[in-house]
Amino acid sequence: MKAERIRKLKDGISRPGPIIYWMSRDQRAEDNWALTFAQKLALEQGEPLGVVFCLTPNFAGATLRQYHFMLKGLAETSTYLRIKNIAFFLLVGDPVTELIRFVNQNQVQTLITDFDPLTLKQQWKRNALQELAIPVYEVDAHNIVPCWLASPKQEYGAYTLRPKLQRVLNSYLDSFTPLRDHPINWPQTVPNFDWESILSSLPIDKRVAPIQWLQPGSRAALQQINHFIDHHLTVYGEGSNDPGEDRQSNLSPYLHFGQLAPQRVALTILQDGQPGSGQEAFLEELIIRRELADNFCYYNPNYQTVAGFPTWAQQTLELHLHDNRPYLYTQEQLENAETHDPYWNAAQLEMVRHGKMHGYLRMYWAKKILEWTPSPKIALETAIHLNDRYLLDGRDPNGYTGIAWSIGGVHDRAWGERPIFGKIRYMSGSRLAAKFNMKQYIERINQLET
Repeated sequence: MKAERIRKLKDGISRPGPIIYWMSRDQRAEDNWALTFAQKLALEQGEPLGVVFCLTPNFAGATLRQYHFMLKGLAETSTYLRIKNIAFFLLVGDPVTELIRFVNQNQVQTLITDFDPLTLKQQWKRNALQELAIPVYEVDAHNIVPCWLASPKQEYGAYTLRPKLQRVLNSYLDSFTPLRDHPINWPQTVPNFDWESILSSLPIDKRVAPIQWLQPGSRAALQQINHFIDHHLTVYGEGSNDPGEDRQSNLSPYLHFGQLAPQRVALTILQDGQPGSGQEAFLEELIIRRELADNFCYYNPNYQTVAGFPTWAQQTLELHLHDNRPYLYTQEQLENAETHDPYWNAAQLEMVRHGKMHGYLRMYWAKKILEWTPSPKIALETAIHLNDRYLLDGRDPNGYTGIAWSIGGVHDRAWGERPIFGKIRYMSGSRLAAKFNMKQYIERINQLET
């Protein structure tokens, strides 16, 4: 593992005691650079190794749908860790409070955590650092090239980040170090968890049902990679944008919850996938676009507000704020897919019923919310609310960046001026129908179970 993946957040005072990995974004045992580093330290010190996950109810609008998928994956991870003699602890409540309590009660020597660019996660980390007196390390176990090394600033777009990543990408695409059976036992009894009881007891919104079409967990994620390679990769470049063809990888929920490492996906695609336009198109999205999203959220703390848009976009939207809007819909109408647009309604129903939305339609979906709500501020808030409530991969840098691109011109350029949008790129239903088999898409969505 490259040392550049690791940065020390706090020197602290060393003391004898176990090494702890504060798992958050990367919820897997294998292919996890943060856990690999934690085990390396524990082996060097001859200390027990533990993993702590802080379960926070009502996180960023998440519902039963997202908690169900996440906890199923965590249950699998905890079982695997037990096999490796690595203790797993699930803490429920305020993450900082519970983490500090655990560290003090168990005389933890060193804390390792994974990297997350989201503002709330960063704030948790800052608050914890104020209370902790021990060494703390952070490892970017999500990005192939560590976010803070790929670029020291917010990038203008993929065209500026791409060459920076390409220059160093091969040196970071190294093989993962397998997790070892840990030779030192945890000194106390490690609890078992009743995952179903935990899920049922959480004070969360349970009106959004779990999905059934995609199996959670790291094992299922690896199977999904192989399915994608076998059935869709070779035609991905030419067919991925067509909603009617349904050629998506369906890997984003696994990537979001950290049940699958993007680097594992890249290595598998390069090793087992057939070279060509499909492979190139997929790796562009997996690496360049995904790491660009982390860059945006990390360096722009206003990624969820209009203040995060480029200056030209803020100005053009303000200029057209009072333009006549032929259609105006409430949040409830949008949530229930009650608009005049059959393509938009189908995309919204896919989100509500399936917990996903076709990638190309995510752009169209967000742009129409801008067109059909009273202001860019309301449009952004509405899009984020629906995104985080229904999508399995909501509450993610990729989603926030995509919405900011669609509504606020982030990573885009100024286009020809038009009502409401100003110089923000416009997308039309007629263009969708001309390019893609939207009738086939609507028929497929109408067959989805509610």
